[in-house]
Amino acid sequence: MRRIDLKSASVARSNTIRDINRQIVLNYVRERGPISRSEIAHETALQRSTVSLIVDELKANGLIDEGNGESTGGRPPILLSLRTADAVAIGVDLGTTRTIVATSDLAGRLLEQEEFPTNPDADKTIQEVIASVHQLLTKYSRTIEGIGISLPGFVNPETDELYIPHFAWRDIPIADELRAATGLPVKIDNDANAAALAELWFGRPEIREVRDFIMVLVEEGVGTGVVFDGQVYRGEAGAAGEFGHMVIGQGAPVACASGSRECWEAFASERAALARYSTSLRGSNGPPANNFIEFINLALQGNQKAVAALKETAHYLGVGIANLIQGLAPQAVIVGGPIVGAWSLFHEDLKAATESSLCRGFPLKPIIASTLGDEPTIMGAISLVLASKFASVSFA
Repeated sequence: MRRIDLKSASVARSNTIRDINRQIVLNYVRERGPISRSEIAHETALQRSTVSLIVDELKANGLIDEGNGESTGGRPPILLSLRTADAVAIGVDLGTTRTIVATSDLAGRLLEQEEFPTNPDADKTIQEVIASVHQLLTKYSRTIEGIGISLPGFVNPETDELYIPHFAWRDIPIADELRAATGLPVKIDNDANAAALAELWFGRPEIREVRDFIMVLVEEGVGTGVVFDGQVYRGEAGAAGEFGHMVIGQGAPVACASGSRECWEAFASERAALARYSTSLRGSNGPPANNFIEFINLALQGNQKAVAALKETAHYLGVGIANLIQGLAPQAVIVGGPIVGAWSLFHEDLKAATESSLCRGFPLKPIIASTLGDEPTIMGAISLVLASKFASVSFA
């Protein structure tokens, strides 16, 4: 049972019930559409008249469209689907090496995007982000409802406080400056949390049915987004999920963002894999890998030293995942980031390392590659805006 927080609870008035029913109908259209009013009434046990009133409201708000389905002999049914004619959100994925700015429709489909190298100077990066957002707004200003930003560091979404160790940025006013420059609502969050939110709302169907899972984001570092009971768990000041800095060994091939060679990210990040490959080339004439994408391509082309470095990195990734499974008992673990482009080369090694690191008798949970592409964090940034459209009203 969930204990009611009396400090923030509000009683269930009639408008609360109406809002909940509205979200239920909207999510049926999102997940089951095209779908008819009668199908929604049958599935939800709502009165047909209630469904029609809600549908009329959702149409008036520009959230759903209706059209004729195929006739089976009589009048063709009227089917409902999400309105996807316009861009409704802008996402900003501010990464350690590059920043992506994109627009999305209501279904989470990316419509237009651009990217540029992330400048270590925070002011210059903010100005480039604002310029890119303004360029998109010249085309979509009438329909954009908000901006989401994912960031590789500690983020408190409630206060916009942040710390990005890679650049030593602390509390840069990116959200405030974007609000001032655009007049739009702006939400920010840690990149792994944002990616977990995207998996929850826009990932593969079997994940959308899972209420408890962990998103492991493998990039320059290793981040985790924890989902409990269908919502991202952020903890005090948004600091939950920093498992990339849990100690799993000694003498890692690289130091973590805080300078330690004992952390999980020091063993299992992209930088760790690149360092292993670079070490293996000493005294040989093998092709270099200037970045992680080049490294992945070498592995996919059959370069044995790249494959070996990838598999060793997967081993340590599995050690950390085993700790998460034992500590949090999720229903599933999702792995995201560019590394999933070579999933076929290492997923068996990852599973074996995870299983061998679990306490005897502790069940192995499904470990799944993200289906949000190589950059789940841009979908995460978009989700910071879109999820509020579909999330259920909470009064507990």
